Amino acid sequence: MLLSRTRRAIKGIFYPFYESRIVRDLDFSKTPQHVGVILDGNRRWAMSNPSADDPKGHRRGADKIIDFLGWCEEAQVKVVTLWMLSTDNFKRTPEELESLLAVIGESVDELSRTGRWTIKAVGALDLLPDWMQQKLSSLPTHPGTMEVNVAIGYGGRREIVDAVKSYLQQAATEGKSIDQATAALDAQEISQYLYTAGQPDPELLIRTSGEQRLGGFLLWQSAHSEFYFCEAYWPDFRRVDFLRALRAYSQRQRRLGK
Repeated sequence: MLLSRTRRAIKGIFYPFYESRIVRDLDFSKTPQHVGVILDGNRRWAMSNPSADDPKGHRRGADKIIDFLGWCEEAQVKVVTLWMLSTDNFKRTPEELESLLAVIGESVDELSRTGRWTIKAVGALDLLPDWMQQKLSSLPTHPGTMEVNVAIGYGGRREIVDAVKSYLQQAATEGKSIDQATAALDAQEISQYLYTAGQPDPELLIRTSGEQRLGGFLLWQSAHSEFYFCEAYWPDFRRVDFLRALRAYSQRQRRLGK
């Protein structure tokens, strides 16, 4: 225990200097416009911190969000997408899902109260309980501020299916035949019906907790994204971890097929 505290104290002294060095190495002209984050590891954090008054880790993970958005704002990121609840999460027990939704609802309220960003809900919102749908229908918009997508009830495959359905419904409304709709269907058309329509695709996707897969996050939009996998659980994710991700991104050669 004493050794652990000593290590934390040493890190607390030296990390500000380390962060400053990373900032000096960063090329802010290459800062990604859109950063997507898979907020992973809340439950594993709770298991590794049994004395914490947060048995599932969701509350501690939610507390990290505003800090993270502040770091993104400092780096002049324009759009952030936070994956807060997946369609797969609906397979959890009713008790855990209810608890998780309650924490997410509180997080959305806290984001709204800051008055700092434009908040947009993305996902299969029809899967959510009525109270959550109502909350997400009245999110604040502040033109000219950073846009924050809260991905709730989100699944990449579901998004693509929804986009194709919306396209076909619009084609039917315009009186187009199925042959005409099919002939006009291309990648650009589908992009206009995605949950993130009108926003740039994410250049950088971050996943915490050491897992090295996307799990269906922004499947369509991530075709040319750079991935950064961090060992830290989301509640332990620090500014220095974010700066490392930005540094790794700025050092990569983005040829985009050229």
